[in-house]
Amino acid sequence: MFRSLYGTVSAAVQTRQARQDTPLMQMQDQPLMKVRFRRHARATLATLVAASMLGGSLLAGPLLAKDPARGDLSGVIRNTPPRRAAPAPLAAPGAAGTTAAPAAAAIPDDTVLARVDGAPITQRDVRLAMEDLADRLPRVSEENRQDYVLSYLIDLQLGSRAAVAEKLDTTPEFERKAAYNRNKLLLDELLAHEAHKAVTAEAAQKTYQQTLRDLKPEEEVRARHILVDSEANAKAAIARLKAGEDFARVAAELSTDPGAAKSGGELGWFTRDRMAPEFSEAAFRLKPGEISAPVKTQFGWHVIQLEERRTRPAPSFDEVKPEVEAYLARKAQQDLVLNLRSKAKIERFAPPAAGKEDARAAPKPPANGDAKR
Repeated sequence: MFRSLYGTVSAAVQTRQARQDTPLMQMQDQPLMKVRFRRHARATLATLVAASMLGGSLLAGPLLAKDPARGDLSGVIRNTPPRRAAPAPLAAPGAAGTTAAPAAAAIPDDTVLARVDGAPITQRDVRLAMEDLADRLPRVSEENRQDYVLSYLIDLQLGSRAAVAEKLDTTPEFERKAAYNRNKLLLDELLAHEAHKAVTAEAAQKTYQQTLRDLKPEEEVRARHILVDSEANAKAAIARLKAGEDFARVAAELSTDPGAAKSGGELGWFTRDRMAPEFSEAAFRLKPGEISAPVKTQFGWHVIQLEERRTRPAPSFDEVKPEVEAYLARKAQQDLVLNLRSKAKIERFAPPAAGKEDARAAPKPPANGDAKR
């Protein structure tokens, strides 16, 4: 549990350093499209420490706006695509008119699942272990996963008792590890408590509305393209289009971009920053229905047809609610950590330079005349 929660808090800082434009769709699909690449990888305590030393806002990561100095939600509001409704579940063959079987009832937390020499292991113990093990659990059915974790807890009790019998819990090293894990768990609980206080319906709506007010209108267009390997081939495609041939049919026949060719060259809606600069410059100059002259990019030569243009609509609150709530939680947690640091007296001591300590400890070699014969 600690790894996932604190990793979420500190990953926001890590992604500020790693944030970059990364091509998403390669040649086998739509090679020109680029999106903001946001890492969600887990980070470490060292990441948060390093970022704070560099200064600046910690409100970065998945919710960072284009301006690195702004820790707001404009980036995610602007770049969130409309979410499609989940498809209705299909009935099993021959099950017309019937309803799906109800999901298995949740096991109450206080249910005793096993006893080890009289000591109970409950469903609550299993649930906590599942949270702790997380992605280390094998990919098996829920029933087998439950049994796996229960067996692990049984072995955990047996092993811990054997360790106590050997008095392994009385060593200085064990005490250091126990203190470290206690502090780690307490910090995790504190962060979770702070997030719970911060994420309210009122705060989420207020943040969303404030972001909308600050969001600048952004133009986007919908276009098609044909990608070929030479200017001559691009001009030949344009000649066919001017003669009245259908753009989608010519794209399917000539385009070397298989993804776009399958869709008749359709690229969908995009803003200027999501395409190669030369491509965007040409596309945004066109009027709906117009076809461009040959356009050269790093991918080859393009023929572009503009279909529509509009001001990009902002997503609804429900579409970005999870991101807004994650933003509020992360902001509260980071503010808490920074506040705790500001109130504490923290002293850092640089370790001695490598080699100096050894040089002081090493005996001086005897002079030539003093060497023993």
